Amino acid sequence: MTSPDVSSDVPAALAAIRDDFLELPEQERLQLLLEFSHDLPAIPDELADHPELLERVAECQSPVFIIVDVGPDQIVAMHATAPAEAPTTRGFASILVQGLSGLTADEVLAVPDDYPQSIGLTRAVSPLRIAGMTGMLGRAKRQVRAKRGDTAG
Repeated sequence: MTSPDVSSDVPAALAAIRDDFLELPEQERLQLLLEFSHDLPAIPDELADHPELLERVAECQSPVFIIVDVGPDQIVAMHATAPAEAPTTRGFASILVQGLSGLTADEVLAVPDDYPQSIGLTRAVSPLRIAGMTGMLGRAKRQVRAKRGDTAG
């Protein structure tokens, strides 16, 4: 079912998101990112009541906070908050929340670190913003490793 192209190294949800961006002309990709910013799922009430459980993503200029849970079945759920007045950052958070949640811990850890550079936005947004998304992904993977008790990486 997977073709021998670059999408075979990315879980289906993230590959579909990437393909959606790459199928658009470059000038329309920011609009899709804005749509993702509107679709960032709200964090569960139990986390909203305990913001200290979320980790600040220092690589982001905007205040972005994430938490990743790994269930007993090794299924990952990622949650993030990002301000509405930072739609680019919020869009990146939404992509990762939607693309990583529901994957197994192993699938999340196998996501290439350069996934943010692969979605076709490197010329449309600043390198700092791409670095922010890369930071979100790196922190999500670190949290997965920590919650699984991995000692390496």
